Amino acid sequence: MIRYPSVRFVPIIVMAAMGALVSAASVQFQSTYKSPDAASVSFFGKKVAALVISKDDNMRMGAEEALARELTALGMQGIATYRIAPKEVLQDVEQAKAWIQQKTGVEGVVALRPVSVEKRTTYTPSIWMGGYYNTFWGYYGYGWSQVYVPGGVDQETVVVVENTVYSVPRNELLWAAVAQTSDPKNLQKLVSDIVKAIVKEMQKQGLAKRPGKLD
Repeated sequence: MIRYPSVRFVPIIVMAAMGALVSAASVQFQSTYKSPDAASVSFFGKKVAALVISKDDNMRMGAEEALARELTALGMQGIATYRIAPKEVLQDVEQAKAWIQQKTGVEGVVALRPVSVEKRTTYTPSIWMGGYYNTFWGYYGYGWSQVYVPGGVDQETVVVVENTVYSVPRNELLWAAVAQTSDPKNLQKLVSDIVKAIVKEMQKQGLAKRPGKLD
């Protein structure tokens, strides 16, 4: 289980990709993790849910739609999670598990969970090796239990966002990363920049490759 210092949450979604900066938004990408099994998985042509773990409905729906569009542009069937399951279902792990596995045909999930901290935090890949993170449904229950209601943004805010990619049939974590930024100026542009960055990273990691295509 990851323990964060005292936190203040902000209405922003940022995404992680490896070791770079995105545009002028000054998003710094930190630790990443890739499962040894990730190379055998491709979501090309398959239904992939864009999931934002937040109780701020406006932020969640907008970010899920943006992410779903980018997934679709890569050849997947991206779909916002709020469109495939009722809100009351999504916030209960057992109901969500039954609904998503039995009614949606989803093969993968790209999940975002915003976490804002007052000072820099060090992340290591080992945090994704055990505990709640090993399986999608273990992480799903943990993620929703740790959601906080977003507050305001000030100039000193440091924003941290966790991103995970899961295979639903395997119930397995394939890829994970953390991004951090400070003093965000334009939240809408930052959302757009980071969403694009993560789908590019998925493509780089082979999670969107065409069947039969060599890396």
